[in-house]
Amino acid sequence: MPKIHPTAIVDPAARLDDTVEIGAYTIVEADVKIGQDTVLRDHVIVRRYTSIGANNFVDSFVVLGGEPQDYNFDSKTVSYLSIGDKNIFREGTTVNRATGEGNSTVVESGTMWMTCAHAGHNVVVEDGAVLANGAAMGGYSRLGQRAVISGGVRVHQFTWIGRLVMSQGNSGMSCHVPPYCLFGDGINKVLGLNTVGLRRAEDISAEDHRQIKEAFGLTYRSGLPRPEALERMDTCRDWGPAAGEFREFIRKVADAKAPFNRALCKFSRKAKG
Repeated sequence: MPKIHPTAIVDPAARLDDTVEIGAYTIVEADVKIGQDTVLRDHVIVRRYTSIGANNFVDSFVVLGGEPQDYNFDSKTVSYLSIGDKNIFREGTTVNRATGEGNSTVVESGTMWMTCAHAGHNVVVEDGAVLANGAAMGGYSRLGQRAVISGGVRVHQFTWIGRLVMSQGNSGMSCHVPPYCLFGDGINKVLGLNTVGLRRAEDISAEDHRQIKEAFGLTYRSGLPRPEALERMDTCRDWGPAAGEFREFIRKVADAKAPFNRALCKFSRKAKG
């Protein structure tokens, strides 16, 4: 049987694995599913239509699956928050369910949410991403695998952040950030490549790093218009999946339709790529 503190309020319609632990004064609503060995500390709120996988840790004053902050949202809408495995949600984190019938906000696995981080409706946070203290993601934005947005960072709605991006604290973005980049220096500025992150990534070889640097140079240093830069990238037949991912992100941005048709972040030139 789940270990539930006597002061917790758990709707009988919630589906809990027998190994779940629920702390004092925590509330779990109907239509919630919580997987194996997940721990909810004291004063957690899990709203309806939320599913939580295995081995998650949810600290005090976290609210998961709250209604979207959308003037057009109808409270009768059935929408979801889907959370994978082995995530950490620290104090005060909030993640809203989606707006739009049948839609989902998605948190994959192995993510970390530091104090008072926030993700709005229809956000996707991919495996291993980190949101530091006070970081916030607007609706429909996307954070790539193992990307890190630092303390106080603000991500505008409909904005994509690629894999292994690292951001400086108190920066912001309303334009798309390609994979492997270092973001900072205020608003919508790429400083260069996340060289430390690339060096530490076990799935990125020295040759991958060289190719990524070549792709970055064609995008930000060559002076070529974006279509010509993409044409040049397409001639690089030796590129592996990592540099190819950079190229396809640029292509995706170039082909994006409203409301995702936002520009790429600009190159600040304050740091070397």
